[in-house]
Amino acid sequence: MDPGEDAAGLVLGPLLRHVDHTEAALWVETDRACTVRVRSGGGAWEAATFGVHGHHYALVEVTDLEPGTVTAYDVELVVGEAVTRVWPPERHAATGPSETSDDAEQDLDLPPSVISTLKPGKPPRIAFGSCRTSVSHDHEGNDTHGVDSMRAYALAMAGLTSGERLPWPDLVVFLGDQVYADETTEAMREFISARRDIDEPPGAELKDFEEYAHLYRLAWSDPANRWLLSTLPSQMIFDDHDVRDDWNTSHAWRRQMEATEWWHGRIVAGLASYWVYQHVGNLSRSERADDEIWRRVAAHDGPGELDLTETLDAFADRVDQQPQTYRWSYAREIGGSRLVVVDSRAARVLEADDRQLLDESEMAWLDAQLTGDVDHLFIGTSLPYLLPPGLQHLEAFSEALAGGAWGERGARGGEKIRQVVDLEHWGAFQESFRRVAEMVVQVASGQRGRAPHSVTFLSGDVHHSYVSEVTRLHRSDARQLQSRVLQLVCSPIRNPLPRSMRYATAVLSYGVAGVLGRIAARSAHVHSPPFRWERLRGPWFDNNLATAEVTQDGLFLWWAKGEVRDGQEHLPVLTRVCEVTLEAGAPAERRTPVG
Repeated sequence: MDPGEDAAGLVLGPLLRHVDHTEAALWVETDRACTVRVRSGGGAWEAATFGVHGHHYALVEVTDLEPGTVTAYDVELVVGEAVTRVWPPERHAATGPSETSDDAEQDLDLPPSVISTLKPGKPPRIAFGSCRTSVSHDHEGNDTHGVDSMRAYALAMAGLTSGERLPWPDLVVFLGDQVYADETTEAMREFISARRDIDEPPGAELKDFEEYAHLYRLAWSDPANRWLLSTLPSQMIFDDHDVRDDWNTSHAWRRQMEATEWWHGRIVAGLASYWVYQHVGNLSRSERADDEIWRRVAAHDGPGELDLTETLDAFADRVDQQPQTYRWSYAREIGGSRLVVVDSRAARVLEADDRQLLDESEMAWLDAQLTGDVDHLFIGTSLPYLLPPGLQHLEAFSEALAGGAWGERGARGGEKIRQVVDLEHWGAFQESFRRVAEMVVQVASGQRGRAPHSVTFLSGDVHHSYVSEVTRLHRSDARQLQSRVLQLVCSPIRNPLPRSMRYATAVLSYGVAGVLGRIAARSAHVHSPPFRWERLRGPWFDNNLATAEVTQDGLFLWWAKGEVRDGQEHLPVLTRVCEVTLEAGAPAERRTPVG
């Protein structure tokens, strides 16, 4: 039946975001101002939309739920007397542009979307990964970008593909580059070309909020992925491609960008859209109540829709120039463990005489979060904290070189190398790396409460996956590690390196860099790291999504990819790339992966 011209429609979502034992947050984008109502288990909750640059959004806070329950939900949009149920969708009713190009994908018999609250005492199961481009899921898309591991994960969760039944995670952590503002797809370039001259700066890269809104629609509209996002709680953090490659690499990089006529518009649109599409859903209800932008939303009592455009743009401009005035990082407790997600991009200090990956307020906040008395401490950071050791040495050398260790000519060369080769991870911010290392060692040695079974970094960015572990402290350090200190990397979800670059990456990161990195670092008088670490597994270069499961004895880890069988491009089967079982409490020399 035609709902009438007054009815509102769903543009994007719903996305199930922060969920705990009794509360959940559901995010949507609609095509007009309206009230969004969520119905689940006999209850109903609603929120009015707010506007940003002509788009309409709502985040509905669902409260008073029962712990450990799984309950289906519907979404209704209310305009005056018109009430339209928009979720679950009618089959074949995909709306607007998306990465989907195969009609068979619209015919998926997906189960109802549900809200799964946390069960008290249940050890957590956390999926994680980074780097996902949005192209079609047909033969062409799979041939050029590989099978989307997120989509294969969704189909396995929904029980629509063969193989073992996938145990559902409690949440998924997307560790950056979920949208690419600088490396756009054909569909995104078509949209840009229809509204401006693509031969003028910034060309095929994103320019404003409207283009970011379209980019998110392309990324989140595929039916299977849309169902996953509506059912699996998600936490997110940005990385460079959410804004631009090498974002905040150095003071020189910022000067170059700020000298262009388009950068200011890009960074304002990037941070404003990030707050709307990703950040606000990361927060718990109490944290949102303290958020300066959300307070404006919560306080609005009509008449009409709140327009946040000017407020949000001014906010984005301010926090870019004064990052210490806002924190994108966040933390949460889950099943006896703690997850700390760190902003390793926007909070940087890039002055010539003060170079930090995290500013002082951000570092102080992180210091307060890294404590013991939890079963496992997970630290989500888009950039791997522990790169292959040789590459870590090269990054430390590049920082020293660009900082003048070999004079002015060496500094110019060091800056050029740093930007060309992307030497801008934790290792290229040595003071910050060492400060966090000391925090981690204190936690792992029991100086900050009972030592966890593990201190585990979850990361992405580098377009290959691996597992590394700290094996021993520096010989001058008499402390003993009681926790396993681990680095888990999962990248990409869907953006594989060309095969030629895979070989070069492996040789550089795990071969040549080992010798050259140590020699170079010593030549620039870079101090040795405070501990040593070794690779346990990897590297592998598949598109994949990883899962870390807390067990009675430690951690069970697995990485999975999608595989097309019998020519069914739209129904990839989830297959495991790697499994690792890590026992807690074993002596370092016996800590070998099993499985």
